[in-house]
Amino acid sequence: MRAARCAAAGLALVLAAACTAPTPPRGQASTSAAPVCPPPQSPPGAETPATIDVIEQAYRCILGEYYSGSVLDPRVLLTAGFVALTQELNREGHDVPEATMPALTGDRDTDWTAFETAYRRTTDPVPDLRDKLAVVTLEAIVAALGDDHAVWTHGVERHPDRYEGDGYGLGLQANVNGPQVTVNPGTAVPPLFVTTVAGGAARAAGLRPGDVIESINGSAPFIGGRATPAIAALYPRYPEAAPVRLRLLRQSTGRRWSATLEPGLYEQDLATLQTVQSKLLKDGVAYVRLRGFSTDAANRVLRAISRQRDGRTLTGVVLDLRGNGGGSPTEAVRLLSAFAHGKTTAYLCTVDDTCQALPTDDTVELLGLPLVVLTDRGCASACEHFSSAVKDLRLGQLVGTRTAGVISGPGQPHLLRDNTVLSFPSRHHLGPGRETIDRVGVPPDHHVPQTPEDAAGGRDPALTKALTLLGSEGTPR
Repeated sequence: MRAARCAAAGLALVLAAACTAPTPPRGQASTSAAPVCPPPQSPPGAETPATIDVIEQAYRCILGEYYSGSVLDPRVLLTAGFVALTQELNREGHDVPEATMPALTGDRDTDWTAFETAYRRTTDPVPDLRDKLAVVTLEAIVAALGDDHAVWTHGVERHPDRYEGDGYGLGLQANVNGPQVTVNPGTAVPPLFVTTVAGGAARAAGLRPGDVIESINGSAPFIGGRATPAIAALYPRYPEAAPVRLRLLRQSTGRRWSATLEPGLYEQDLATLQTVQSKLLKDGVAYVRLRGFSTDAANRVLRAISRQRDGRTLTGVVLDLRGNGGGSPTEAVRLLSAFAHGKTTAYLCTVDDTCQALPTDDTVELLGLPLVVLTDRGCASACEHFSSAVKDLRLGQLVGTRTAGVISGPGQPHLLRDNTVLSFPSRHHLGPGRETIDRVGVPPDHHVPQTPEDAAGGRDPALTKALTLLGSEGTPR
């Protein structure tokens, strides 16, 4: 369940539609007979330009396969798409007199016919923009779901000089990252500061952990205590990235300076590439950092703990899930099963609240060790599945900050005719207590945020608290 980009603007409309349309809208029967979107091929074919036919396929795929598609008002999707279409025309300086919103009724087939007619009438006069207009229209339709696991993957390019182990970007991480930038910016808390310098332009410019970022391309990262879109520039995506101008403050010296960082490829440190890292802390505490719930992640964590246990007595486990963007729910369940048997770890539910329980895998051997889990706002999706189960089932204690709140449900991929992939949940996720975690996150038992002073001094207050809870004042060795 990898966390994905979303736009929340359409969320209220989607929720309103779900509340006011308890029965399927007119036209649903014929929609169900429309061509389905199959699973992706392997290897995928070459991507072709998006067209109105691809937009229709995505529209019908959402209404037929998305978890709340059966009660979704199609006007939410089509209105969002047409708004984006006209806005892009305006940006390009080619507004079209015929670009008027068609009358929509809520009938899925009738509304699509009206939309397609208006779309063709709008795009035919500007053939040079047709491809771009199709892209922004479909992106807006997907974004109108307001779902953090709904994403249309297209336009993917690989840098010809990029090798396994390369990173791309500015070479830094800040305390506001990942899901906070793309999904839940309202969860970010000032100040914005550097937490890690991995290489690249950031290292070349002399940035250090703890440096406060006061402005990005001339814009404040926070206004009135709320994060601004400027922060997204810290995490550029190839190939459209431009240089990023930063205004910085080093609190230890009071120095203020500006630096322009050029995005590019850089060689990542080995530690950054390792999914699982482990070490033995003083007094028999095993520390394991898990960066993602990838294939075989649970077994790799358990093997790491077993190695630390070989020939000695362990007193507890610190599992560091900070920055863990998620992955496989199966791996989350397997790892949870090393700490409890006979429990429900989560529920996956349909729009009518028919839920499937996800039980522990009781073939996994129990560790029988106290557990402390380190979390932050970068812990998303399957990471939140794990964290909520630890908290609800009292398998251990959570230390750090609240998780991302990016766990609408496992994304299911669908292949579109242009060989792009549209992914979204067919069921939505609830915690073991049937509570909603999406957009809320999982609160820690002990709130221990990192400060710029901590980052600058190389201190980890969350880990220190975890060791205290386990009865150890240990340091790494």
